[in-house]
Amino acid sequence: MNSSSDLQYFIGLMSGTSTDGVDGALVAFSTQIQPHIVAFKSIAMPESLRETFLSLNKSGNNELEKAAIAANQLAQLYSHCVYDLLKSSDITATQVTAIGAHGQTVRHRPDLNFTIQLNAPALLAELTNIDVIADFRSRDVAAGGQGAPFAPLLHEALFRDAQKKRVILNLGGIANITVLTPNQPLLGLDTGPANALMDYWVHLYRGENYDENGAWGATGNVLPGLLEDFLDDPYFNLPAPKSTGRDLFNPDWLTQHLQAFASLRPEDVMATLRALTTHSIASAIKRYQSDIDELIVCGGGSKNTALIEELKTLLQCDVNPIDNYGYDSQAIEALAFAWLAKAFVHKEALNFPALTGSEHRTIAGAYYPR
Repeated sequence: MNSSSDLQYFIGLMSGTSTDGVDGALVAFSTQIQPHIVAFKSIAMPESLRETFLSLNKSGNNELEKAAIAANQLAQLYSHCVYDLLKSSDITATQVTAIGAHGQTVRHRPDLNFTIQLNAPALLAELTNIDVIADFRSRDVAAGGQGAPFAPLLHEALFRDAQKKRVILNLGGIANITVLTPNQPLLGLDTGPANALMDYWVHLYRGENYDENGAWGATGNVLPGLLEDFLDDPYFNLPAPKSTGRDLFNPDWLTQHLQAFASLRPEDVMATLRALTTHSIASAIKRYQSDIDELIVCGGGSKNTALIEELKTLLQCDVNPIDNYGYDSQAIEALAFAWLAKAFVHKEALNFPALTGSEHRTIAGAYYPR
């Protein structure tokens, strides 16, 4: 690896449960300043690769070969993202200490002691000529943890305030929160589905990958009986630490819940899925912090206007995009994996037993030299 210095560059690569694309951030780290995003790039996921990843969320034919090919294709996409980041910033590959590459989660079963993020880090190292750190979650799962969440420690470093009670909300395929209460321990968890089910529903009925600004869902009405049925899922009553994904909140889950309801308008189901997201978030926040001063929102779902307005009503607090603090809402997860790669290089244990449920702290990641 490159020798350490006060200023170091790392690249974080993230493809989340929304499976809509790859986000990459080139980040400068120094002991003197907060992490600085030098460049950010987002590349759309090719539809064929997206469909393959979604199909691998459940058992099927020829899974192993499909998974290996998809992992290699993802590494190619990651390498294009790295190239674009370097080109736009005038930083060379030799100046980058390491890449933190998350991979694509296709199974997350910490109850069975495994989590699978498809990735080809050796190929990525070969394609970019940069050291790669990958497989961040498995070590925590091996120590009895959920393998998630990791982002709350970054959120704490960036946003903890001595006076304000803050919650950081990431609206990806799954919603997750970081609760930052003055003089109280850090808390973080997955609250339930966010974009994953809404994206599926709008694609099914309108052929679109997402509901832009939440406009279609805003034309529908929330169905109280259906919302109550959604919220009856046992996951929502589980205490922290907890994490979830498409293993639970997937099209099959939605279909099972819709079977008891006849002749529903698609836009009403969409509005109710939005309400499922907002009510499960608000319930989780109120469970661990009865009142908050500020909700800071990041992730693709932060662009859903109707969803954000609903959260304001439910929580009665200031709701601000993370962009107000100088960070692109789309870039924060990629920043997190650059940060995790830095922690690996410096042998810092960044999982936190109170967050993940692990028996002890561990160093997250595995090293693939260039």
